[in-house]
Amino acid sequence: MDRMSALFVVIVLAASCFASARAGWSQGSATFYGGPDAAGTMGGACGYGNLYAAGYGSNNAALSTSLFSGGASCGQCYQIACDASKTTSCKPGADPVTITATNLCPPNWALSSNNGGWCNPPRAHFDMSQPAWLNIGLYKAGIIPVLYQQVRCWRQGGIRFTIAGFNNFELVLISNVGGPGSIRSVSVKGDKTDWIQLNRNWGANWQCNAALVGQPLSFAVTSTNGQKLYINDLVPYWWKFSMTFTSNQQFTY
Repeated sequence: MDRMSALFVVIVLAASCFASARAGWSQGSATFYGGPDAAGTMGGACGYGNLYAAGYGSNNAALSTSLFSGGASCGQCYQIACDASKTTSCKPGADPVTITATNLCPPNWALSSNNGGWCNPPRAHFDMSQPAWLNIGLYKAGIIPVLYQQVRCWRQGGIRFTIAGFNNFELVLISNVGGPGSIRSVSVKGDKTDWIQLNRNWGANWQCNAALVGQPLSFAVTSTNGQKLYINDLVPYWWKFSMTFTSNQQFTY
């Protein structure tokens, strides 16, 4: 094989490997917000509050309406790569960055979806923290085309349950979720009750109306991948509203 033929084979193989690496990825776009320390991304429509304390750190993003799915995507992890085939504003040699969905990027109906209304349906858009954005894009760009895919979330420690509410109303924030990062359904059980189904209130917060004060609590949690965990007797009978309890269980896929 002569040198030109060998070079052609290498180029074809490289192109084939690149195509395989991007197989299953989807096209979208990305902007950034929140400042260089990501302080402006704290809080948000998922309800995680301080993202450092919640274990999510600064690599986070607000999802457009179509991706946010009414809060069902809260906690999910996405790998995002700048699409260098469509822009010169990618950071040279950058690897994809992995972010956690922690907020909603609301639509702006006053602007066209192609001219400022980046989060309008049906666009797939990530409004990333500035630190996450700078892993893949140039600051001056403002907006870049991206390729993205949902990936497994890796979390330190077990799933956390923060109980808010008052009297017979319980609002349970579920955070630090591994595997798919997001929850499909939740039930709670006291030592004087049967299993009670919770409903999503907002973001990663789930609610029920039940007289649970003074009872030890167990949770049954099903991930969006379909894995179900029974977390028995996690919460002692003396629990108070605003307390957080960390389990020793985690989703594995």
